[in-house]
Amino acid sequence: MTTRLTGVAMATLVGGGLGAIALTPAGAGAAVRTPVSTVATTAVVTKAAAAGCATGKYQKQVEGYLKKIGGYGTVKVDGKQSAADCAAIKKFQTRFGIKPAAGLAGPTTYDVSKRLASTKTSACKAKKTGITFCIDLTHQTTWVMKNGKVHLKPTVTRTGMKGYRTPAGTFKINKRTKKEWSNPYEVWLPYWQRFIGGRGFHETTTYLHDKWRGSHGCVNLLKADAKAYWNLGKIGSTVKVIGRRPGT
Repeated sequence: MTTRLTGVAMATLVGGGLGAIALTPAGAGAAVRTPVSTVATTAVVTKAAAAGCATGKYQKQVEGYLKKIGGYGTVKVDGKQSAADCAAIKKFQTRFGIKPAAGLAGPTTYDVSKRLASTKTSACKAKKTGITFCIDLTHQTTWVMKNGKVHLKPTVTRTGMKGYRTPAGTFKINKRTKKEWSNPYEVWLPYWQRFIGGRGFHETTTYLHDKWRGSHGCVNLLKADAKAYWNLGKIGSTVKVIGRRPGT
């Protein structure tokens, strides 16, 4: 015999009143009581799964920074994870090489989004003609200006650590090689563009967000950014370095 929920039982279950039960088949006509608390728990889990990712410690702050930066989708600044928030955070994490790109607003995502949102491109004071590569040591960000306007939006970088500080100032690119060998550190430096001494732009050789590593004075870039900078640069291109990396 098959047991069916009556209209009353269904209404009681949906209403979620105390003591409500769901009747399910259990052998020959027997009924099993399923507490509403179990149904409610399942609903919460299902809702979380629908959002696509968990709520991180810095959810509201990251939502605010992503909204200010723009370009990663619609986010609601309420500190509550949603499918749209999850998608936007994942897209942001993927763009800036944050691992894992799972949509969780953790400390690295918070740090990167805050730095990018706080960067003031006008502080570079780029020349009105041609290309200027801008580096903000304070926020550990970099961007490109063309004819006095933003050409490539701010992205993340990692400059010289303590004892190897990247100096501030205005410089010119004086050497470019698609793949440069570093004798002191015995590593290849892809998309190398030197602008002072042994320092220059190049694709990072390690996880960019391992801050404790720092660089030995170079401006480390994600692969996509290193390639974009390489395609825009030439001998004589202007590089403006402002601020100072904290702790150096």
